[in-house]
Order: sequence, then structure tokens, then C-alpha cells
Amino acid sequence: MSSPGFPSAVLFDHDGTLVDTEPLWERAKQNLAAEHGAVWTAEDTDATLGRPVAATLERLRRIGVRLGEDELFAAVFEHSVRVLEGERLEFIDGIGALLDELAAAGIPAAIVTNASSAMARHTASAAPEDLFRVVIGTDEYAEGVRPKPDPDAYLTAARRLGVDPARCVVVEDSPAGAAAGVAAGIPVVVVPGAQRVAPGPGITHVARHRDLTLELLRSLAVRQPSSSPEPAGVPAAVCVPAREA
Repeated sequence: MSSPGFPSAVLFDHDGTLVDTEPLWERAKQNLAAEHGAVWTAEDTDATLGRPVAATLERLRRIGVRLGEDELFAAVFEHSVRVLEGERLEFIDGIGALLDELAAAGIPAAIVTNASSAMARHTASAAPEDLFRVVIGTDEYAEGVRPKPDPDAYLTAARRLGVDPARCVVVEDSPAGAAAGVAAGIPVVVVPGAQRVAPGPGITHVARHRDLTLELLRSLAVRQPSSSPEPAGVPAAVCVPAREA
């Protein structure tokens, strides 16, 4: 059973959820570090994955990039734009089909990311026309929007779309992002990512990105409570129903 009037909008994370841009983002940080005689390692990437851009700036300073805060922020932005030049981003398998479904149904979407707004806008331009009407990223965080795991970014996206957050769905792949969605009182669907997201109230796990369908998202409006833990292997859709945080 599903609810055809739900969701009013879908709020997507970016890296690892829509597209696999983490290698590009990592390359940008490696290039910036190298310019300053430092080395950005896989350990640095793991330590900042899914966290606000402030964590990346602090890590860059820690490894030896000696720039002021504003100058460093600008340098990260410039390097992320450089690595995008000439790159043709492709949606993760299954995501393109879902975006087509949303566009056909007239359901708007947003991208909410702790990473570069420029990278997110580049991805949005590859989606069906006028689907991604809001992008929340580094530009907005610089203007005072609080990044994940704070719920503010998702609440801001819903407000800018003109919809009730409780009638949205968040799609995420990281613990910080899932926590932000749940704290905002929005049902969260978690796709496989680099970091495991624990099961809990308000969270639905899917085993593969291509298991995301509009029918699945609509079904979140009518899910009944369940106390079952996430089983090993996570089948196609393991659901822990949503409730307001």
C-alpha cells in the first residue's frame, strides 16, 4: 500500500547518494594539499567523510596547509571546481530512473550536501529539467545555515521548496546525514555507503540504489511501527517506520 499524495518533495544527499563524486572531492583536497607541500591521505578522507566542510578545513590546516579560514575556504572551492572541468558525472545505477519518476509525477527535489555547492549544482544540471529546485551546500553554510548532522539544512531545504518537512523524504548514505533527517522529523531512506548507518526509528534501509522507487517512497507514509533489528545482509527494503524526532 502506498499514498499517492506523498511525498511532497524528496531531499537528497549528494556524494555517494546521487553520484560518486567522492573521488573527485578527494582529488581536489589532494591537489590543494600538494600545493602547500602537504599530503592528503585516505585516512584524512575517512576522518572527514560526511562531515561539515569545517572538518575538512581543520584537517587541511592540521596537515600543513597554512591559509587563513576565508582563504582556505576559497581554495577548497576553487579546487573542487577545477576537478569538475571536463568531467561528465553519471548518476549511480538506479538513481536516474527514480529522478525520472519524480519528474513525471511533478514532485520537486533538493540536494543537501556538506560538500561544494558548485559540485551539487553541476549534478543538478544533469537531472530532468526543474527537478532540483533547491541546492543547500557550502554557500548556504557560509551564510549561516547549520550543516549536518544538525537538522537545519534539511529544514531549510523543505522551507525553500514550500513544503511540510514531515511530508518529505530524505535519501542519505551517511550516519551524519541520516541523523540530520531524523532530527528534522523527516522519514529517511538509507542507501549503501562508505559508513554503516545503524537502524533506528525513522530510518528505512535499502540494499541497492536501484531499489529506490517512487512506490517505495510513497509507502513510507503508511508504514506501521516495527521493533525488528536490521538483519545481516539487509534485504531489498528493511524498514523501521518514521516518527517525528
